[in-house]
Amino acid sequence: MNLADNQLTFADLESKVGEELGVSGWIEVDQSMIDSFARTTRDNQWIHVDVERARTESPYHAPIAHGFLTLSLIPALAAEIGTQPQGVSVAINYGLDRLRFLAPVKAGARVRLRSTLISLEERAPGQHLMKSASTMEIEGEERPAFAAETLLLLLTEG
Repeated sequence: MNLADNQLTFADLESKVGEELGVSGWIEVDQSMIDSFARTTRDNQWIHVDVERARTESPYHAPIAHGFLTLSLIPALAAEIGTQPQGVSVAINYGLDRLRFLAPVKAGARVRLRSTLISLEERAPGQHLMKSASTMEIEGEERPAFAAETLLLLLTEG
């Protein structure tokens, strides 16, 4: 069950430390997404954008998504899971710990996010730091695209 089905309070979320928060739906990482990311970031390395060359010269025999593209999918997929409790006015990306890119995401592959709550700490009135274990799974593959501890600063209303 995803937390998106619930309206949790901070107290409810604190009781879920160490538990899986949920799994998102699958999203396809197609070549047009990869090309758009390459244009935006100006990272046009051939292994991402030259389909024919990637098929013949890359060790993956296909173009692959940028690691940072898959990483950038976290906010949307985490929102789908519903990892934020009631009363949050804004969630700010606070950083990453222990990020490792473990397997390539080939163009056309589908990925999903699995999230487990590591900790939720009040840092100051109206500010909570949420740490989650985030794994981007690749459909049909044993190894995930990446594993990381994501840090999110939650600011409450008021």
